[in-house]
Amino acid sequence: MELEGCMNLLKKMSDLILNEIAQASYSSLFNDFVESELFLIDGDSLFITCLNDEKLKPGQNLHFFYLVERYLLDLTSKGGQFIVVFFKDFEHSYFEKPELLPLRTALILHLQQNTDINIQTGFSGCFSQEWNYFLEENCPYFLLVSDEGMTDLQTYLLYFYIMHSWSMRISIALFSGQALNILRVHAYFMLSRHKNQIFFKKNKNKVERVYQTLIEHLKTSNVAALIPLFGELKCNDLEKEICWSIGQLQAFWPKGSDIRHILCALSCSLSLKMYHHFLEERKKKASPEADTSEEKHLASLEEVQDLCRMYCLSVVLLHHLPLSQRACGRFITSSWKNSISTFLKMKKWCEVFVLRNFDNSETWNVDLTHLCDINDDQLWKNIAYYYETESIQGLHLDLGKAIEEDYKGLWIAVSHLVREFHVGPPLPLRVTTQLFLQSRYPPIKEESQEKMLNLGFIPVTSPIVRNFAGDILDQVPFLNSDDPAVTSLVKYKEFHELVHWHSHKPLSDHYERTKSFTYGKCPYVLRKIQKLQAFQQHFGNALEGTTSKTIVTQSVRPKKDFVAAKKNKKSHESKADIIIKENHNRLLAKEEQKESERWNTLSSSIEGEMKENFHSGIIKLEDFLKSCKSNSVKFSVEMIGLNACLNAWREHCQGEGKVTKDFSIAIHMMKRIHSIMEKYQEFLQKPDKKKISKCLKYLGFDNLAKTVDLTQVMEDDQKSKKVCYTVGMGPARFQLQHMGHYLFRDERKDPDPRVQDFIPDTWQRELLDVVDNNESAVIVAPTSSGKTYASYYCMEKVLRESDDGVIVYVAPTKALVNQVSTTVQSRFTKHLPEGQVLCGVFTRDYRHYALNCQVLITVPACFEILLLSPNRQKWAEKIRYVIFDEVHCLGGQIGAEIWEHLLVMIRCPFLALSATISNPEHLTEWLQSVKRYWQEEEKSIENFHPILDAQGSVRASQRRLPVKKSYRVRLVIYEERYNDLEKYVCSLQDGDIAFDHYHPCASMTTDHIEKYGFPSDLAFSPRESIQLYDTMVQVWKAWPKAQELCPEEFVYFKNKIIITKMDARKYEAALKEELSNWIKNGNENEAKEVLKILRPAYLSQSDDMDRTFPLLVEKLRKMDKLPALFFMFNISFVEQRAHRVCNALEEKQESRQSSNTDKEVHALTHKLKKVKKAMEKTPTVPENALKRSSRMDQSIVREAEHMSLLKMLEKKTEIPPDCTYANPKMIDPETLQMLFDRIKSTRKGEELKELARRGIGYHHGSLDARARQFIEVLFRKGFLRVVTATSTLALGINMPCKSVVFTQNSIYLDALNYRQMSGRAGRRGQDFLGNVFFYDVPLPKIEKLIKSNVPELKGQFPFGISLVLRLMLLASRADNIQDAEAKVLSVLSHSLLSFKKPHIKAMLKQYFLFSMQFLVKEGYLDCEGNPIGFAGLVSHLFYQEPSNLLFVSFLRKGLFHNLCQPTKKDSKHFSEDVMEKLMLVLANLFGRIHVPAKLVSGNLKFYQSKVFLEDLPTDFDAALLEYNTEVIRGFSSFLLIVSRFADMEQEHQLPLSKIEFTGKTCDSSKLVSHLMSCKEGRSAVSPFVCLSGVTDQDLLRVQNVDSIILRTIVVDSSQAPLLYSKKFDCLGRRMPLNAYALDFYKHGSLKGLEQDNRITEGEAYHLLKDFSLILQSISVSLRELCEDEADNVVLAFEQLSNSFREKLEKV
Repeated sequence: MELEGCMNLLKKMSDLILNEIAQASYSSLFNDFVESELFLIDGDSLFITCLNDEKLKPGQNLHFFYLVERYLLDLTSKGGQFIVVFFKDFEHSYFEKPELLPLRTALILHLQQNTDINIQTGFSGCFSQEWNYFLEENCPYFLLVSDEGMTDLQTYLLYFYIMHSWSMRISIALFSGQALNILRVHAYFMLSRHKNQIFFKKNKNKVERVYQTLIEHLKTSNVAALIPLFGELKCNDLEKEICWSIGQLQAFWPKGSDIRHILCALSCSLSLKMYHHFLEERKKKASPEADTSEEKHLASLEEVQDLCRMYCLSVVLLHHLPLSQRACGRFITSSWKNSISTFLKMKKWCEVFVLRNFDNSETWNVDLTHLCDINDDQLWKNIAYYYETESIQGLHLDLGKAIEEDYKGLWIAVSHLVREFHVGPPLPLRVTTQLFLQSRYPPIKEESQEKMLNLGFIPVTSPIVRNFAGDILDQVPFLNSDDPAVTSLVKYKEFHELVHWHSHKPLSDHYERTKSFTYGKCPYVLRKIQKLQAFQQHFGNALEGTTSKTIVTQSVRPKKDFVAAKKNKKSHESKADIIIKENHNRLLAKEEQKESERWNTLSSSIEGEMKENFHSGIIKLEDFLKSCKSNSVKFSVEMIGLNACLNAWREHCQGEGKVTKDFSIAIHMMKRIHSIMEKYQEFLQKPDKKKISKCLKYLGFDNLAKTVDLTQVMEDDQKSKKVCYTVGMGPARFQLQHMGHYLFRDERKDPDPRVQDFIPDTWQRELLDVVDNNESAVIVAPTSSGKTYASYYCMEKVLRESDDGVIVYVAPTKALVNQVSTTVQSRFTKHLPEGQVLCGVFTRDYRHYALNCQVLITVPACFEILLLSPNRQKWAEKIRYVIFDEVHCLGGQIGAEIWEHLLVMIRCPFLALSATISNPEHLTEWLQSVKRYWQEEEKSIENFHPILDAQGSVRASQRRLPVKKSYRVRLVIYEERYNDLEKYVCSLQDGDIAFDHYHPCASMTTDHIEKYGFPSDLAFSPRESIQLYDTMVQVWKAWPKAQELCPEEFVYFKNKIIITKMDARKYEAALKEELSNWIKNGNENEAKEVLKILRPAYLSQSDDMDRTFPLLVEKLRKMDKLPALFFMFNISFVEQRAHRVCNALEEKQESRQSSNTDKEVHALTHKLKKVKKAMEKTPTVPENALKRSSRMDQSIVREAEHMSLLKMLEKKTEIPPDCTYANPKMIDPETLQMLFDRIKSTRKGEELKELARRGIGYHHGSLDARARQFIEVLFRKGFLRVVTATSTLALGINMPCKSVVFTQNSIYLDALNYRQMSGRAGRRGQDFLGNVFFYDVPLPKIEKLIKSNVPELKGQFPFGISLVLRLMLLASRADNIQDAEAKVLSVLSHSLLSFKKPHIKAMLKQYFLFSMQFLVKEGYLDCEGNPIGFAGLVSHLFYQEPSNLLFVSFLRKGLFHNLCQPTKKDSKHFSEDVMEKLMLVLANLFGRIHVPAKLVSGNLKFYQSKVFLEDLPTDFDAALLEYNTEVIRGFSSFLLIVSRFADMEQEHQLPLSKIEFTGKTCDSSKLVSHLMSCKEGRSAVSPFVCLSGVTDQDLLRVQNVDSIILRTIVVDSSQAPLLYSKKFDCLGRRMPLNAYALDFYKHGSLKGLEQDNRITEGEAYHLLKDFSLILQSISVSLRELCEDEADNVVLAFEQLSNSFREKLEKV
């Protein structure tokens, strides 16, 4: 097949990939936490990407290696786990650029020899069988690859890698558009979709043929590229020559040498011989008459010998010069002349052949350390320029003795290897006069004329600056008062005074602007509030099922009263106790009699049911026991149940014979025995003991029977050998294997007077003690363990203390806020003074009694708004406690720094709750350091003064019980889940879903156990412990401890009737310890075999697991594993799979119906309408009695007909029970209708209703609050039993279920999300066991999820420019300045990122000074740190930095006033053209989403949207450029200042391999001093980058400075408030902005955005809603700032905001 014939398929592949790139999501590759999935990096994509760095100059090898290592170190430091793969086939694609081949080969060798990175080079291509095996074995999650090569052929090769990866179910991440910051790596991510797998499967043979054709073409081109250089010489001949040369050099340098010297000698000698051969061949072929002009353009042999001598000298200088000196080298701008291009190509090919064939013999000591620095093109050119220009002009400089000797030795080695001709002596270096460099002016890069700002910060005399950064102020420079930067700061003038703008005017804060449901007397609004309150009450009851508790504020008694009460206590105590005791006993007796009567009524029916149908009868018996409150009655019932169990077991054994036995009856018998022996010992009489002993005997547990009753005699039927009643195993094994989930938990029996509803465990009592002592605590406990109870106890305490004390509950999501607020309202009732309420809510969408409530439920961002608002500080003083739920969000991707700010700003105690933190000790230590800070600060802060009333007395509402202040932070850890979790993997077998139990040990390896041990939360269920023991016995027959660890002999089980959960845990720990000992004591092979047996077999999966999803759900129903939550990580998948299940049920129902059903339903509906119409008709004229009687008869007939038709229609449309997953018994029709009505006006309301009727729902972040609550309530009620969801249900939402199913592999399915989501399985009080299923998740991924640690919290970059401005606003405008300054300093000083890291803390102080300087220069702060100008407007839009700064900059320059001109003079309306231009500007500033660069050159069709956002209008673009220029100058100066704090020892090492390039400066050579004489500043630029001629001046010109600045500076470019109108990817291609907001404004269609802009409908709605809120916020701010009601800008923004909101409301 010719390459031309392949173009059709290549075009199809290109279009398919382009379409996927268009839909790619831009996300964090490593999610939020510690370690990533295993992924692959295509080595050549990495190679090409680093080569395209905008500042890398060709030939600067060390700079290139630095870029590669810096990138790989970035990945590893962020927890990246990857393998780099270089395919052999790709090497052929460089035939057009042979100069890159030695660099590629050296890179591979360097990474293999000098780093720990896993480098794979053994695969020929992506279609090799070995590569497929490798992928199946390692199961990487994604391949990191480039979407474009250096040539079209390379691009096609990369496309083949992408297609093959998708076919292997491996996703793709792109190098293009990748962004790295301190904590994360963001990239475009493309999932392996089923349609792409199908495309590959259909075209597999053709794709492989085309690939082979392409490779053959590349190989042919490769050979063709070599022929002009090497003629008829074959590769074998070259290899023989190289081997001979290596042997000769080994003999010449027997002690070995550095790789640079060896490669130089071999490549120079070989290329000289080849060039000599090349010239000789040309002479032979050339005829005498031939024109020799071409030969004149080729360098002679003598000239290339000169070139080689200079090259040898450059290599010697690499050895002698430290990097610090090389970084100051002159940069030669000239290129090599064409006359030597043939020789240079030949030399590069020779380097490739040498590196390929180089055998690092053990007998020859070759140092491969400096493979990364085998040549320096700039150094070579520098030497050439000196000898061909400066030396000829009379400048003669000596080499220096050491350099000269080394050089001579190297050239002699070259001479030794060239036997065919004489290469000349080492000196002089040049014997010819031919110029090697092209003439160019200037030949040496001149110093930049662009001046940097004077280094130094503008002095700011603020106490905040002095107190926070005082210790480094003497280490940093400050500008003099006469510096232009200082003198140019004029007192900020009011903007546009003519139109009455008042920039200093205080703006309303976010709280005041948030939609409120609490004000207004409008009947419609009041009715809406009533409906909301009714729903919340219902919602709360669904959550808790508890009655509301009335709270009464405790009065504060004078001290004398307390003393008097104490003295009189004894005299009154006994009488009160007697009365209480008598009343209590009377109530108990009454209750007991009531329960006894109830049992007498029910007993006969239940006993009869147990005889007829044992299992249904026992369920009724257990239901009675749950509701019964009398222990004596319960005991009687248990004994009756035990007797029924015994009879049923005897009947079962007699009827079953010897085949199999149904152990469920035996299990119920043991459950009854456990319950009686554990709970009702005091009621046991001798006959009862005999009965229990008899039951144990029947089960075959003779040893246990004797412990109960020694006199037990065997009955006749037991003696009979015809019937075997025993269970066939020992009692311990039986309890563990079959009753594991029923085992008693070690719960305390002594009540705690503080808790009425249940008896708290020891760790829960510790939490109550924490609250009682006003202490703080970090609480780490599994989901559903009961840690949240402490929160409600804390609320109750604050509510009882006073009427004005506030407790704040901080939840990470709005969904959790809604849930907690409804729970609080249903739990507590309190009569409060007028104007105050018990519970309030504050989110970005709405607020509800937020500042006049006692319990505020909010999200972190809103709580931060209140704490940082100067006019909310009096309210903040009322806060008595703060509860942080899901505090591990400290390590999250969005808004994580806000959690830090809150934790360090609050002065009251707190509770921080989480189920998943792996370093809680570190977190607690950090928080304790914060509390110590506040302990010191509060000594000097004078507040907490109570407000006095008119008489000078303390207000009644503020009278509180004396509160002891505590600064202690406790750590409370509890690791035991109430329910065990058992895992299963799903596979497809014979068209059906099969489930294999997944033992936790299956995830372990012997290496992991030896290195890390078993993870602390890797728990076994009791039956899994038995399974492990049996496997250990099976593998090692002579196991010495087999008897000791036998369940029947284990010390905690032996002769024990009741084995508890704690006993089982001890057995589990013993087995784990023993398995670890096997590995330590030389029995590793046996341990490996055990783990291998426990591991499930290879999973058989369908190509379309999405299609078989309904089959999975149906199978779970049949296994009684519903209700279940099905987790996936893509909103589209969540909705599609819910609909797919619904469709399957509908099809199932339709298949049973007759073909006429639809017609019959239609006919009945039509008849019903007719009858209804007839019933509604009334007579228009008066009627006589006869007619009236006749009409009444007709009315009765029609009503009867109507009822009959209704029943018939209901019957026809009724959903059969097996065609729905809904459980209608769990909710009454009225409540269901109320919930249906509540969502009828929502965007997805009708869709959710239709699904709900089938018992199905979906839940994700793009649903509005009503829709989410609809799903949550119905699922908790038990009506919905199948819910597909994203991670929105992972964060604390109370939606327990029987099973959790993971149905999609994703980067977001990490250790944290796995634990959060799987924690939902197992409903406490309903399920003794939780089930976790893995569907379409590879086994290696499952192993990783189970054994990986949960995240370590490391902290975020703590603040930005806008936060600093907000802090300064607080410090200057708060009522209590001391308190405000203390809060500001706490935020600045207590970053988790810098905790115990003084180096980072110093950097943050520097960044703070830079932020202050920026704000002063921009006119938002004066030199005393006081806010001025538009500081309020900037801080109000803080969440949109740096867009907020740009917006205000445009406003101040009058650009919006120029744009916003009305259609007519004095008109208040603006044309659509003005609106669209205004939208264009705002879309360029806010809600920015970049489009992958590849799409710009693609031929994608767009129907409604423009997709690529146009550039800013000219005047706005010019203003943006001016702003950016000033910011870059300031940021560059800042980088120069902080560079003195960098670790220069590390800066002179390669980042990953740690190869050092330090040493003494070479002063002995005048030539070196001359060549390394560049004086331009390089203090902030990495010395490796300086090799490409980069200096400090380049900081002003590079868009992304991260790749050039010193890497030990903590700050990166993302901390500079820059916004580029044009962004470029790593290949230099423009990445336009997505025009989604402007497109929607024009066409108003979400479908259009989904189709053209490639944004899913749910995500688009979410983005547009955010954009609408921004417009609204700007509009309100501008209206408040301007007193002129007719100001054009204000009116234009109001018109745009209203118009946009109206368009959004329509969808």
